[in-house]
Amino acid sequence: QVQLVESGGGSVQAGGSLRLSCAVFGYTPGIRCMGWFRQAAGKEREWVGTVDPDDDSTRYASSVKDRFTISQDNAKNTLYLQMNTLKPEDTAMYYCAAGSLTYGCRQYPFEGATYNYWGQGTQVTVSS
Repeated sequence: QVQLVESGGGSVQAGGSLRLSCAVFGYTPGIRCMGWFRQAAGKEREWVGTVDPDDDSTRYASSVKDRFTISQDNAKNTLYLQMNTLKPEDTAMYYCAAGSLTYGCRQYPFEGATYNYWGQGTQVTVSS
């Protein structure tokens, strides 16, 4: 079993930065990918990006590429999402997720169904 706990959300003005954290508890050797998703009020959940814990390779949605960076601290079992140049349209609840299926992680990292475990979310609000 894996538990994920996000933190670091808050309110920031457009152009600012925030760093979200996701603490990972439980049996981590079975994790094949870690992802960040977000969901704005009244909208569908959106994939933000994914990291392969084994080789640190990352993939991002086009809407956040070059602004957001996913990293991990294996010693602390923590995943990070560094968000720079924030825009009002980045306002959403942000969730981290962990997937245990290699095929899903490699072929469909952008699909929520790839991930077995989810955190409770942390709110990010960007004002103009």
